Amino acid sequence: MITFKETGLSDSILKSIEALGFENLTPIQEKTIPYLLESEKDIIGLAQTGTGKTAAFGLPIIEKVDVNNKAVQALILAPTRELCIQITKEMELYALDSENLRITAIYGGASITNQIDELKRGVQIVAATPGRALDLINRKALKVNHIRFLVLDEADEMLNMGFKDELDGILENTPKEKQTLLFSATMPKEVQRIADNYLKDPVEISAGEKNKGAENVSHEFYMGLARNRYEILKRVVDINPDIYGIVFCRTRRETKEVADKLMADGYNADALHGDLSQAQRETVMGHFRSRHLQMLVATDVAARGLDVNDLTHVINYNLPDEKEIYIHRSGRTGRAGKKGVSITIIHTREMHKIKDLEKVTGKRFTKKMIPNGEEICAKQLYKLIDRMEKVEVDEERIEPFMPTIYKKLEWLDKEQLIKHFVSLEFNRFLDYYKGRGDINVDPKKEHDDRGRGDRGQERERDRFVKSGNKIDFERFFISVGSGSGLTKPKLIGLINDTTEKRNIEIGKIDLMKNFSFFEIDKTYTELLLKKFNSATYQGSKVVVEKSKPDQLALKKERRRNDEDWNKGKKGGNDKFKKSKKPKGKKRK
Repeated sequence: MITFKETGLSDSILKSIEALGFENLTPIQEKTIPYLLESEKDIIGLAQTGTGKTAAFGLPIIEKVDVNNKAVQALILAPTRELCIQITKEMELYALDSENLRITAIYGGASITNQIDELKRGVQIVAATPGRALDLINRKALKVNHIRFLVLDEADEMLNMGFKDELDGILENTPKEKQTLLFSATMPKEVQRIADNYLKDPVEISAGEKNKGAENVSHEFYMGLARNRYEILKRVVDINPDIYGIVFCRTRRETKEVADKLMADGYNADALHGDLSQAQRETVMGHFRSRHLQMLVATDVAARGLDVNDLTHVINYNLPDEKEIYIHRSGRTGRAGKKGVSITIIHTREMHKIKDLEKVTGKRFTKKMIPNGEEICAKQLYKLIDRMEKVEVDEERIEPFMPTIYKKLEWLDKEQLIKHFVSLEFNRFLDYYKGRGDINVDPKKEHDDRGRGDRGQERERDRFVKSGNKIDFERFFISVGSGSGLTKPKLIGLINDTTEKRNIEIGKIDLMKNFSFFEIDKTYTELLLKKFNSATYQGSKVVVEKSKPDQLALKKERRRNDEDWNKGKKGGNDKFKKSKKPKGKKRK
């Protein structure tokens, strides 16, 4: 393994790196930095999040930019404002001793006027989200026609969030003669298309295999009934008293519900979702980074771009629809050489999904038995005793109180004193798990819990309505389906990006081959119809209209009739067999 001093970086940059305490390079840095310092060829960098990608591309860019030229020379595109800010802060630290070098972040949700003013003053390196970058390019404020470096960081995430059109629009405005650096944890077809269209004979640099899971992460799953999902989550958390992790949910509604339950049950948890303002989001993240919170319950969209170190666990409360998203989730733990655990809660009909993920990640998933009350109480008790043993005693400050305490407890002998002490902290677990049995299931014998797809969604919605948070949903038809590569996350991204709203409650989604149906909060009906007048998907105009009440049923009925007719042609359905005319005498 080489050191930073052996890469060929200048003394001013090495001084900044040394001040930050960095010595050895991560695998992606070791392969990328020396190459970029010597070569001007495009690259595809395959590496998980948290592997030091920012330094891998950032240090060579800082080394190569011309500080005497105030024009934008490097554009770094990232999927979220958090990641833009993180990249900017890291690169500013690397460039502390590089005089006259200016770096800025531009992203949505902040004053565009201030960002335009910042660009006018002269900036060499810009980190930006695709939407705001394209907006400023169209306003002639961000000039990228002479950039030397273009970085696409977390390219797969940008495409998952629906930024395909923005990326195409930006890339078309950049010069042909530039060095393009594409970094991604996975290489789905859309990322490969970007690479094929905009990179010239790229060299692939990998700190791991394509679409594979992080090396330091072990993968476990717990199987139970869908109705026991929250109970399983609690038991998983209780058997891991030192847990510091993220619980991933599919929807904002589920995120709020799970976080509220955890907080009501006495856990240090909070939610991160699209309904939070930026100030609220920063407050929650501040508490989580400082470990005042043990668990953050989040959606995939809300968690993108988070920079949190030392996570011990990632818990998939529900599996994501896209396998690549699982790779991103699990890659948030096990960073910087540390071990991490990715835990998934599944119901009895989801074992095939685990098998699929094993193939995609190249990792073996270990089935764990859901712990029972006795196991949890033992683990928590020993953890309590361990904490008591290691607690620091401030003799001087507690000494004045000790005579009164001794007098108060003198009636208890040693054994009784220990029992009282343990019970004071431990009764919550003893009371909760008293009489609670085994909730493990045998998938071969279990028939009353089938996941039930839509019916499961309806039960969740009914529970939400009963809680007093009723949402009146409007159902819509959209003229694209799975045949065009549309997925549920992509449809959600399309709705969010087109309406320019991130807090619309989205209900049930039905994906067909050539069209789809979705529900949104009825409050946004007019806005949605207005915004989708000019919307496109993969370059084609999208038609969105209110769904007629019987439209989906009619489509399904037609499909059933077609299937029955085909069966009838094969002799399987008398109803659709062709009638034969009785044979009669031929006319002469």
